[in-house]
Amino acid sequence: MARFDVTDAEWALIEPCLPVATTGPPPRRVRDQFNGILWRFRTGSGWRDVPERYGPWSTLYSRFNGWAKAGVFQDLMDALIAEAASRGQVGLELVSVDSTIVRAHQESAGLAIVGETLDALEQALTEEKGAPLPKQPPVLRVMRRRSHPARTTRTRRRARIVASHGDAARPGQRLPSSADPEAG
Repeated sequence: MARFDVTDAEWALIEPCLPVATTGPPPRRVRDQFNGILWRFRTGSGWRDVPERYGPWSTLYSRFNGWAKAGVFQDLMDALIAEAASRGQVGLELVSVDSTIVRAHQESAGLAIVGETLDALEQALTEEKGAPLPKQPPVLRVMRRRSHPARTTRTRRRARIVASHGDAARPGQRLPSSADPEAG
């Protein structure tokens, strides 16, 4: 058993919540696979980096993907919270999921507002507070663009290659050039 693998007591609570197929042999390494899935998310590494002691990475991914789509992890979380609450070990108002990294979407860096909307918001804020807004850096204002006239597209004409002696080249025919040794 590795350092952060689930203990026997924890496994006794988790195992009944994991689905088992009604037909076929029971899965042999469900506990190892569960520990491998936990290892992957605890370390933040890729699926291919999961240690071999948990089984093939593709099996772990397939197992996780199937469980996630079936809602097994949500059911497991609900069952564990209910079990802890029945034992009086946790207050449900304190249950939360913590994340040390919260990232904003790339488009959340700035807000573009149409000028009339921004003016209305500034006026409403001024009326509510009773004082004008202090000097602030300029805000990006989006102005309505006038539609551009239709662009005319120019068509290219095919140039005909004409030999120096006046004969026009036929398609697929190569004309002699000055770089050609046979040109004379």
